[in-house]
Amino acid sequence: MAKVTSDQLGTEPIGKLLVRQAVPASIGILVMSLNVLVDSIFVGNWIGSIAIAAINVVLPVSFFIGALGMAIGIGGSSIISRALGADDKEKALQTFGNQITLTLLVTTVMVSLGLFYVDGLIPAFGGKGAIFDPAKIYYIIVVCGVPFLALCMMGNTVIRAEGKPKFAMIAMIIPSVGNLVMDYFFINVFDWGMEGAAWATTIGYVLCFAYVLYFFVSKNSELKVVWHHFRLKSHILKEISSLGFVTLSRQAVVSVIYLLMNNILFDLGGEAMVAVYAIIGRMLMFALFPVFGVTQGFLPIAGYNYGAHKYERVKESIFTAIKYAALMATLVFVGLMVFPAEIASLFLSNKPDMSAFELATNAFVLEHAPSAMRLVFAATPIIALQLIGAAYFQAIGKAVPALLLTLTRQGFFFIPLILILPNYLGEFGVWIAFPISDVLATLVTGFYLRREVKRDLDR
Repeated sequence: MAKVTSDQLGTEPIGKLLVRQAVPASIGILVMSLNVLVDSIFVGNWIGSIAIAAINVVLPVSFFIGALGMAIGIGGSSIISRALGADDKEKALQTFGNQITLTLLVTTVMVSLGLFYVDGLIPAFGGKGAIFDPAKIYYIIVVCGVPFLALCMMGNTVIRAEGKPKFAMIAMIIPSVGNLVMDYFFINVFDWGMEGAAWATTIGYVLCFAYVLYFFVSKNSELKVVWHHFRLKSHILKEISSLGFVTLSRQAVVSVIYLLMNNILFDLGGEAMVAVYAIIGRMLMFALFPVFGVTQGFLPIAGYNYGAHKYERVKESIFTAIKYAALMATLVFVGLMVFPAEIASLFLSNKPDMSAFELATNAFVLEHAPSAMRLVFAATPIIALQLIGAAYFQAIGKAVPALLLTLTRQGFFFIPLILILPNYLGEFGVWIAFPISDVLATLVTGFYLRREVKRDLDR
């Protein structure tokens, strides 16, 4: 593999650079998303549709703890990108050391709390009725492995901040492939059921951690921390926290949305309706992988060039990223509008020995999921502007506007809509809240991004 250094972020043509950064990020996100997707298909076909709903209940809790690592990673990586752009290597090293210490401390505390309150958390997130028992089995095993996930997510963003997207891609691929292989053996061959699905996921996290650790202790990384870098520094923690709080807030809102959606939909249609949302949730993770890949590729480019005061390159990176992401989003939109029924059917078992309850659940899902999917993704072509716009403020270290714009879609618009619309429109009100919030958030983000570019970069 050719030697790649961070200073190329400030010299290569933006279009070429964005492709070099975004394609590996997209592939990594694709493989991770495929992991979630295929994992759900395996679970649905080999265990049952209620098992998919059970995993959907656990995901917001485990993902929130894992997102602590991502928040610390993205917050610190913004500092690292700008420090490398300004040729301040010591600040980059100190930041990375503080990221490691902080991730270990915070996730250990959160996992301990999560295990202590397990019996209250699962019903709160919609794990009721037949969903509770399989959800608890999956939760206990997976949450124990989440600190490894948090360290992987933190390390992955730092790898990308160094300008080494191929290594970051491999780090994302390893747990996904490991999980799917273990799924086959633990669920299908050994018939371990939910325990098998949980252990497969946890082992995937550990494999990812092993690779990320290898990257940083090998010659591939520019960031060689020593013991004094691990000592927490208040000014670095403050900057990591202010920028990382954007990512953490976004994931916290996602967890709240899962809590609200699972409970609202359970009241509207029971376990089967939660299973419909579980499929929609998997597609929200999977289908937008190229857009998220462009966003991930954009972050270090914008951060590095902003730190180096190359404002024309920053501006070019914004518009190029929006263009590429919008094209990807439109292609995704077309596929989802044309094949929603076929997509939904992939998640459902066709075993000959299914119970009457499982048969009824599958029939309900096939009836409701296609129309729900079309509504949820109706505004997909325009979301590129919202995602890139919010990411720009995070990349350049402006935490407050980054936080507000990140929360605009899901926090300020979507949550109020799903609390209000179902009271008048029932199930339709839940699904129509998605495109309405997408449109409103994109309008707000476009306004603030345009104003920021004119004021800060046109000089």
